Amino acid sequence: MSGELSGRGEGWAWDEIGPNRQMREWRDVAAWKVLVTDDISPAGLSKLEAVPGVSVEVQLGLSEDQLVQVIPDYDALLVRSQTKVTARVIDAARRLRVIGRAGVGVDNIDVPAATRRGIVVLNAPDGNTIAAAEHTFAMLISSSRFIPQADASIRQGRWDRKSFVGVELRGKTLAVLGMGRIGTEVAKRALAFGMRVLGYDPFLTEARANELGVRRVSLEEAIEAADFITVHTPLTKETRHMLSHDAFARMKEGVRIINCARGGIIDEEALCEALASGKVASAALDVFEEEPLRPDHPLLRFPNVVLTPHLGASTVEAQVNVAIDVAEEVARVLLGEPFRNAVNMPSLSQEQKAVLEPYLRLGEQLGVFVAQWLSGSVRDVEITYGGQLAEQDVSFITRTVLKGLLGYRHGDEVNYVNAPLLADQAGLSVREVKQPRSRVFTNLVSITVHSDDGEHRVAGTLYNGFGPRIVEIDGYAVDAPPEGRILFTRHLDQPGMIGRIGTWLGDAGINIAGMQVGRRETGGEAIMLLSVDRKVPEDVIERIAAMPGIFAVRAMEL
Repeated sequence: MSGELSGRGEGWAWDEIGPNRQMREWRDVAAWKVLVTDDISPAGLSKLEAVPGVSVEVQLGLSEDQLVQVIPDYDALLVRSQTKVTARVIDAARRLRVIGRAGVGVDNIDVPAATRRGIVVLNAPDGNTIAAAEHTFAMLISSSRFIPQADASIRQGRWDRKSFVGVELRGKTLAVLGMGRIGTEVAKRALAFGMRVLGYDPFLTEARANELGVRRVSLEEAIEAADFITVHTPLTKETRHMLSHDAFARMKEGVRIINCARGGIIDEEALCEALASGKVASAALDVFEEEPLRPDHPLLRFPNVVLTPHLGASTVEAQVNVAIDVAEEVARVLLGEPFRNAVNMPSLSQEQKAVLEPYLRLGEQLGVFVAQWLSGSVRDVEITYGGQLAEQDVSFITRTVLKGLLGYRHGDEVNYVNAPLLADQAGLSVREVKQPRSRVFTNLVSITVHSDDGEHRVAGTLYNGFGPRIVEIDGYAVDAPPEGRILFTRHLDQPGMIGRIGTWLGDAGINIAGMQVGRRETGGEAIMLLSVDRKVPEDVIERIAAMPGIFAVRAMEL
């Protein structure tokens, strides 16, 4: 994205700024007004105030109604986690061009509503990495040596050394579940303490693991072999209750659990049972399924549990870093300069946007489809552009594919801008191929991935008047919209198969909105995509998977 500024006396001119490339007339008053509604470090605000033409106003503690009343006058909004930027607020924001979140998560911002309005949503994904990693390690040490409990004991007048015999970290096995930015930093510190580190991440390659000095393993291997387990994944449908009753049953006796990532990754009821039985020797938690922790929560009954009130990013340095990062990004958007940390859109020129915008959504949908379809780790990705698309700069579409592929498991950490960097850091090989001639379709986007379960390919295109469509899966021709809830199966092509699956769904009260079947030969292997009106329960999926002739079944949400 490019823009041009020219000084004019007391004001500044705005030419082609923002994702909508809208024009604003130069005025003698401040060109851009920024509203700050949460407590953000003055170091960040001073960065904005130093930008010519920018005025910053701080109004803390606004209710939704109050924010709706004042937001029409502002060009930018800066928040942390307290302010809820709802669709109602966004609809009232006539001038708003950018929303900045001083932190990583954007759960408090209605990103789809902002995207529809052409408002850039920014976050600050790097500023609190070290703070979160160091807090994790502090919790890990506390859980191994019972430091908070010993401190509380001595303050109560006791000198009880026998009750607080801990374990050393050296020589122990640490499983890091999620090898993103924070997980990687935790792994580095654990290696310095002489620990053996196991890394689980669907996008961690063997080469990257070797570079970090960790052993790449499956989730099951990590859980079964670890003396300590720390989680560093976002909270998604796939990671919710990643550590549940079944997971705790497979762990070593005396395992220690740390969670400084997101509440809900660990099933707290299952953790309490494991603590009561002695399976878990100790736990250290900074995040919880419901915050603040209620006074009667069962975790409070266990003396071998260390609890902190979501302090992972609570350092002076982290608060300053995220404030400066997001302030600088907001200034770049307002000034029409390239920005990095947009969570909802890449920067496109008007000409590029006209041609490529319809395919950005298709690319992300195909990436999300692949992420839910495959099992195991992805090693490399090849994205092929056929037809007229081969004549364009398709790097923007590649970003959306990677955003969908990586973002399904890594959540808010991934955006359209940093997806290629995160793929590279994970050791994921990404290749673009252009084929100007397409035998069937005017334009075609194909994704070929190599993962632990082999090579797979999915292709999609746009139909005039019908939007994005999936047209091929592993050589099977289909015609399905990549949206909503989809039940995907690989099965033996035999009479009654589709009917039996439909019966299971009907018995569960699930309506089938559409169906696509692909096959190469009669009686061989076939695939099916069923569009369903609501989520398919796990027990129904298990019954379908157990049917003779079913090779694979996946419940997807696009």
